[in-house]
Amino acid sequence: MSAEATVESSGGGNRKPIVMIGAVVVLLAVAGSGLWFSGILAHLAHHEAKPGNAAVAEKSIFVDLPDVVSNLDTGGRRASFIKLHAKLQVAHAADVAVLQAAIPQILDIFQTYLRSMRPEELRGGEGTYRLREALMNRIDIVVAPVQLTDMLFTEVLVQ
Repeated sequence: MSAEATVESSGGGNRKPIVMIGAVVVLLAVAGSGLWFSGILAHLAHHEAKPGNAAVAEKSIFVDLPDVVSNLDTGGRRASFIKLHAKLQVAHAADVAVLQAAIPQILDIFQTYLRSMRPEELRGGEGTYRLREALMNRIDIVVAPVQLTDMLFTEVLVQ
Protein backbone atom coordinates (compact mmCIF):
# COMPACT_ATOMS: atom_id res chain seq x y z
CA MET A 1 0.00 0.00 0.00
CA SER A 2 2.82 2.38 0.66
CA ALA A 3 3.96 2.08 -2.98
CA GLU A 4 0.50 3.14 -4.18
CA ALA A 5 0.45 6.10 -1.81
CA THR A 6 3.78 7.39 -3.12
CA VAL A 7 2.66 6.98 -6.74
CA GLU A 8 -0.60 8.87 -6.10
CA SER A 9 1.09 11.68 -4.20
CA SER A 10 3.80 12.13 -6.82
CA GLY A 11 1.21 12.17 -9.65
CA GLY A 12 -0.86 14.86 -7.92
CA GLY A 13 2.21 16.97 -7.25
CA ASN A 14 3.10 17.18 -10.93
CA ARG A 15 -0.36 18.39 -11.82
CA LYS A 16 -0.41 21.32 -9.37
CA PRO A 17 2.23 23.52 -11.14
CA ILE A 18 0.51 22.93 -14.49
CA VAL A 19 -2.84 24.01 -13.04
CA MET A 20 -1.23 27.11 -11.49
CA ILE A 21 0.45 28.09 -14.78
CA GLY A 22 -2.83 27.54 -16.63
CA ALA A 23 -4.69 29.69 -14.11
CA VAL A 24 -2.15 32.51 -14.50
CA VAL A 25 -2.41 32.35 -18.31
CA VAL A 26 -6.22 32.45 -18.17
CA LEU A 27 -6.12 35.34 -15.68
CA LEU A 28 -3.75 37.34 -17.90
CA ALA A 29 -5.88 36.65 -20.97
CA VAL A 30 -9.05 37.79 -19.20
CA ALA A 31 -7.34 40.93 -17.84
CA GLY A 32 -5.82 41.76 -21.23
CA SER A 33 -9.08 41.33 -23.09
CA GLY A 34 -10.88 43.40 -20.47
CA LEU A 35 -8.36 46.23 -20.87
CA TRP A 36 -8.55 46.01 -24.66
CA PHE A 37 -12.35 46.04 -24.88
CA SER A 38 -12.63 48.84 -22.33
CA GLY A 39 -10.45 50.92 -24.65
CA ILE A 40 -7.52 51.43 -22.30
CA LEU A 41 -4.99 49.40 -24.32
CA ALA A 42 -6.34 50.73 -27.63
CA HIS A 43 -5.99 54.28 -26.30
CA LEU A 44 -2.40 53.64 -25.19
CA ALA A 45 -1.52 52.02 -28.52
CA HIS A 46 -3.09 54.94 -30.38
CA HIS A 47 -0.92 57.48 -28.53
CA GLU A 48 2.26 55.43 -28.96
CA ALA A 49 1.64 55.19 -32.71
CA LYS A 50 1.88 58.98 -33.10
CA PRO A 51 5.44 60.01 -32.21
CA GLY A 52 4.99 63.38 -33.97
CA ASN A 53 2.43 64.73 -31.48
CA ALA A 54 4.98 67.09 -29.92
CA ALA A 55 5.79 68.62 -33.30
CA VAL A 56 2.09 69.09 -34.09
CA ALA A 57 1.49 70.81 -30.75
CA GLU A 58 4.26 73.33 -31.43
CA LYS A 59 2.94 74.36 -34.85
CA SER A 60 -0.79 74.05 -34.19
CA ILE A 61 -3.13 76.90 -35.04
CA PHE A 62 -6.43 77.66 -33.35
CA VAL A 63 -9.51 78.82 -35.22
CA ASP A 64 -11.99 80.65 -33.03
CA LEU A 65 -15.66 79.80 -33.55
CA PRO A 66 -18.48 82.22 -32.72
CA ASP A 67 -20.59 81.64 -29.61
CA VAL A 68 -23.39 79.13 -30.03
CA VAL A 69 -26.57 79.44 -27.98
CA SER A 70 -29.08 76.63 -28.36
CA ASN A 71 -32.01 75.15 -26.50
CA LEU A 72 -31.76 71.57 -25.28
CA ASP A 73 -34.31 68.77 -25.57
CA THR A 74 -36.12 68.83 -22.24
CA GLY A 75 -39.03 66.61 -23.21
CA GLY A 76 -41.71 69.16 -22.38
CA ARG A 77 -40.20 70.29 -19.08
CA ARG A 78 -38.90 73.78 -18.33
CA ALA A 79 -36.75 75.20 -21.14
CA SER A 80 -33.00 74.62 -20.84
CA PHE A 81 -30.28 76.34 -22.85
CA ILE A 82 -26.60 75.87 -23.57
CA LYS A 83 -24.03 78.52 -24.44
CA LEU A 84 -20.90 77.15 -26.03
CA HIS A 85 -17.69 78.78 -27.21
CA ALA A 86 -15.04 76.60 -28.86
CA LYS A 87 -11.74 76.73 -30.72
CA LEU A 88 -10.69 74.22 -33.37
CA GLN A 89 -7.04 73.19 -33.52
CA VAL A 90 -5.38 72.37 -36.86
CA ALA A 91 -1.78 71.53 -37.66
CA HIS A 92 -1.21 73.63 -40.79
CA ALA A 93 -1.85 77.29 -41.64
CA ALA A 94 -3.30 76.28 -45.02
CA ASP A 95 -6.16 74.50 -43.22
CA VAL A 96 -7.39 77.74 -41.62
CA ALA A 97 -8.93 78.99 -44.89
CA VAL A 98 -10.88 75.74 -45.30
CA LEU A 99 -12.20 75.98 -41.74
CA GLN A 100 -13.13 79.66 -42.14
CA ALA A 101 -15.14 78.80 -45.26
CA ALA A 102 -16.90 75.94 -43.44
CA ILE A 103 -17.92 77.93 -40.33
CA PRO A 104 -21.61 78.21 -41.38
CA GLN A 105 -21.77 74.42 -41.80
CA ILE A 106 -19.94 73.88 -38.50
CA LEU A 107 -22.39 76.15 -36.67
CA ASP A 108 -25.29 74.24 -38.24
CA ILE A 109 -23.76 70.99 -36.97
CA PHE A 110 -23.45 72.50 -33.48
CA GLN A 111 -27.06 73.74 -33.47
CA THR A 112 -28.52 70.51 -34.83
CA TYR A 113 -26.61 68.27 -32.44
CA LEU A 114 -27.15 70.45 -29.37
CA ARG A 115 -30.90 70.71 -29.94
CA SER A 116 -31.14 66.90 -29.78
CA MET A 117 -29.22 66.63 -26.48
CA ARG A 118 -30.81 66.46 -23.05
CA PRO A 119 -29.36 68.46 -20.11
CA GLU A 120 -28.60 65.20 -18.25
CA GLU A 121 -26.24 64.14 -21.05
CA LEU A 122 -24.04 67.20 -20.50
CA ARG A 123 -23.44 66.73 -16.78
CA GLY A 124 -19.89 66.25 -15.59
CA GLY A 125 -16.62 65.72 -17.38
CA GLU A 126 -17.87 62.65 -19.23
CA GLY A 127 -20.71 64.63 -20.78
CA THR A 128 -18.32 67.31 -22.01
CA TYR A 129 -15.95 64.67 -23.37
CA ARG A 130 -18.77 62.91 -25.26
CA LEU A 131 -19.95 66.26 -26.64
CA ARG A 132 -16.43 67.09 -27.85
CA GLU A 133 -15.98 63.68 -29.52
CA ALA A 134 -19.39 63.77 -31.22
CA LEU A 135 -18.90 67.29 -32.56
CA MET A 136 -15.36 66.57 -33.75
CA ASN A 137 -16.52 63.47 -35.63
CA ARG A 138 -19.23 65.49 -37.38
CA ILE A 139 -16.89 68.39 -38.19
CA ASP A 140 -14.27 65.99 -39.59
CA ILE A 141 -16.82 64.89 -42.19
CA VAL A 142 -17.57 68.46 -43.29
CA VAL A 143 -13.92 69.56 -43.56
CA ALA A 144 -12.77 66.22 -44.99
CA PRO A 145 -9.30 67.06 -46.33
CA VAL A 146 -8.46 69.00 -43.16
CA GLN A 147 -7.55 66.91 -40.13
CA LEU A 148 -8.64 68.46 -36.83
CA THR A 149 -6.11 68.02 -34.05
CA ASP A 150 -8.41 68.99 -31.19
CA MET A 151 -11.39 71.06 -30.15
CA LEU A 152 -11.15 73.18 -27.03
CA PHE A 153 -14.18 74.47 -25.16
CA THR A 154 -13.48 77.90 -23.72
CA GLU A 155 -17.00 78.26 -22.34
CA VAL A 156 -19.76 75.75 -21.67
CA LEU A 157 -22.76 77.09 -19.82
CA VAL A 158 -25.90 75.00 -19.31
CA GLN A 159 -28.91 76.78 -17.86
